[in-house]
Amino acid sequence: MTSLTSGTGDLAQISGEVDTTGQSHGEGEHGEHPDVRLFGLATFLVADGMTFAGFFAAYLTFRAVNPLPENSNYELELLLPSINTLLLVLSSFTFHRAGRGLLRGEGQACRSWLAITAALGLAFLAGQMVEYFHLPFGLTDNLFASTFYALTGFHGLHVTLGVICILIVWWQTRTAGRIKASNPFGLEAAELYWHFVDGIWLVLYGILYLL
Repeated sequence: MTSLTSGTGDLAQISGEVDTTGQSHGEGEHGEHPDVRLFGLATFLVADGMTFAGFFAAYLTFRAVNPLPENSNYELELLLPSINTLLLVLSSFTFHRAGRGLLRGEGQACRSWLAITAALGLAFLAGQMVEYFHLPFGLTDNLFASTFYALTGFHGLHVTLGVICILIVWWQTRTAGRIKASNPFGLEAAELYWHFVDGIWLVLYGILYLL
């Protein structure tokens, strides 16, 4: 009986040591995971960029195989799209300044730059709506027109979502908010997304208005 009890105690002791060792080993391997959230967002943006690439390819193909009639007045104005391009490029700069302000602990400066960035995004959307009302063609006129609206509208949707994200980040950077110098992920993610939207527009501007 004593031998059995002793054996059981030894077994429990060994089991405890194994469990303790296993727990310690597990904590060492899995206690701190690397932060791969930005990598996940970048992967999503690459996939989203492939969608835009499909639109670009479709537009160039339709334009090559379905040229516009000679008497059609489809000249696109450059002034307003160029102003919109300048607004988006400037907004990427202001967003970067907001991120620098956050990391330096300058909360008020960060929120000010975020507000300017959101205003620039809204100005871009307003300019795009003005352009829509003055285009010499409609959505269903031909493949060129349909693809033009699909490209600019899909990008405009991305800008709209970006402005919403900026406003959320602006709210979360207040003193009691979750985004701060020690936890900047929300701002970094929104900034990466915004730079992506800006880069897509530069390609779109070159294809639609300069070619």
